[in-house]
Amino acid sequence: MRTSTKQILAFMNIVFWVVFIGLLIKTGAFLFSFGATLLNPQAAKNFYDGLDLSGLKAYSFRHYINLVSLLVFLSGLKAYMAYLVIMIFSTINFQHPFSAGIASRIANISYVALSTGFLTVVAVGYSKWLVKAGVISFDVLRELGGSAEFIFLAGIIFMIAQVFKRGIELQSENELTI
Repeated sequence: MRTSTKQILAFMNIVFWVVFIGLLIKTGAFLFSFGATLLNPQAAKNFYDGLDLSGLKAYSFRHYINLVSLLVFLSGLKAYMAYLVIMIFSTINFQHPFSAGIASRIANISYVALSTGFLTVVAVGYSKWLVKAGVISFDVLRELGGSAEFIFLAGIIFMIAQVFKRGIELQSENELTI
């Protein structure tokens, strides 16, 4: 492996650590904001990053808990995907990169991405219903992001996982012939 490839992979490892930590902080901020709104009802006016969920909380506490739970869970899933990538960086052997553990982690990333995509579809639909009811603004939809991107990402990563499985088969065949 050339030095530039090693440098790029080391840089990407650092980038994913930053993304992972950022997503953990975001998830923690959602949880902290939720706790603060339980103690101080006025805190829902600036829930997180300018989100005003005070109308939703006044409308229905159950819907408020549902939406905040979706926000927390989606942020946590994104952090978990970043963690899985970090685990790939920490366990990969670049002399023999095709291993069952790496293929399994890549497949897990695709499953988590697919779950995130489908959960985002549910969250966006739920949020649109709440926007039509007039209890939240469109800012929540901005926070949720796009579901199609995660479903597309899941498909790409699943295909890469299949290529890795085939690489494992070829690598084991080569080891048997030597």
